[in-house]
Amino acid sequence: MKFLDELEWRGLVKDVTNRDALNERLENPISLYCGFDPTADSLHVGHLQQIILLKRYQAQGHHPIALVGGATGMIGDPRPTTERSMLTDEDLARNIAGIGSQIERIVSSDNNPVRILNNRDWLGDLSMLDFLRDYGKHFSVATMLSKDTIAKRIQTGISYTEFSYTILQAIDYLHLFKNEGVQLQIGGSDQWGNLVSGTELIRRVEGHESEVYGVTSHLIMKSDGTKFGKSEGQNIWLDPERTDAYEFYQFWINTSDEDIIDFTKRLSFKSVAEIEAIEVAFKEAPHLRHAQKELAKELTQIVHGDAGLDMALRMTEALFSGNVQNLSVEELRSAFKGSSSLDVAEAKTIVDLLVDTNILPSKREARQLVKDGAIRVNGEVVNDAEFIITKENAIGEQLTVIRRGKKTYHLINHVSV
Repeated sequence: MKFLDELEWRGLVKDVTNRDALNERLENPISLYCGFDPTADSLHVGHLQQIILLKRYQAQGHHPIALVGGATGMIGDPRPTTERSMLTDEDLARNIAGIGSQIERIVSSDNNPVRILNNRDWLGDLSMLDFLRDYGKHFSVATMLSKDTIAKRIQTGISYTEFSYTILQAIDYLHLFKNEGVQLQIGGSDQWGNLVSGTELIRRVEGHESEVYGVTSHLIMKSDGTKFGKSEGQNIWLDPERTDAYEFYQFWINTSDEDIIDFTKRLSFKSVAEIEAIEVAFKEAPHLRHAQKELAKELTQIVHGDAGLDMALRMTEALFSGNVQNLSVEELRSAFKGSSSLDVAEAKTIVDLLVDTNILPSKREARQLVKDGAIRVNGEVVNDAEFIITKENAIGEQLTVIRRGKKTYHLINHVSV
């Protein structure tokens, strides 16, 4: 199976400017790029498909470039709905540094590293007269209006600033073709219009014999129609300060059965045969979540490294077994981020604590649950109603984890009076 054929099998090819010619061209190393707008100081899992695509090309011996839009980020790729907010120079600089380091870490290689370029280096000094004379004359307004994203905004309104974005992105491709030998641009399916603008500008400026290509991939969509990349409404970031390795790992563990094989094909570096074997095993026993575990381990290692994966696995095992005493205070706060958190300033018996913090409504019910062995304190069953919860026997002298039943956790913060 050729490389492009495998990408199609994985669901990573939607539109191609010249498939047969590109298939042949990929027999030898090619320089390619993908653009990333610095709208935040971290990328999120929604960007992973394109980052991993760069890494796939890299593994085939091709030369990847990640283009960070220091100039185009000042404008913003038109959204289907409303205008983007303008970023300050300070915000842009911070965002560029953040996402650049993340891409470098993920698309790492000793002998063929990814190059991070910033389009402000060539667009920043472009004058309006040069823009109109050298580039604007090559674009038909009628053609630009037919682009999907722009067409959707005609009714609600679009500024000339965002209308001109596609020209700036085309200039990027032309610059990279002339100065870096880039012949391929990749992107999500929503970037098809911009990719075509770039290939057309190159041929008009450099001649129709210029050999350049564009490939888009299907956007990742969840089967239930909700947006991919969020957990309980929050983005899953690639920055460990925003989303730690455990939370990242759990995001993939919780992938639905309907989505997991599609996501595995798109995001895993496992071979076709390996993925087909995973799919067989998964369908035979979906309750074991074998496919989710395999993808979670692989992506956590790629994004957070060996240390991050080790932490995620250790935390997962500790919570599964109930042996939370092996976790640090910081790890516990991460693991129980969604559980109730209560402040306690003095030592209390287990019964008094359960009632005073409203974990249970009455001392009678609290005593009964303690007697039945249904209450665990820091992973240990407590069946003595007079057992005292103190700061001194808390984990790190800061936290006590109360487990009621099999799945209900409460985090007790021991605070000073």
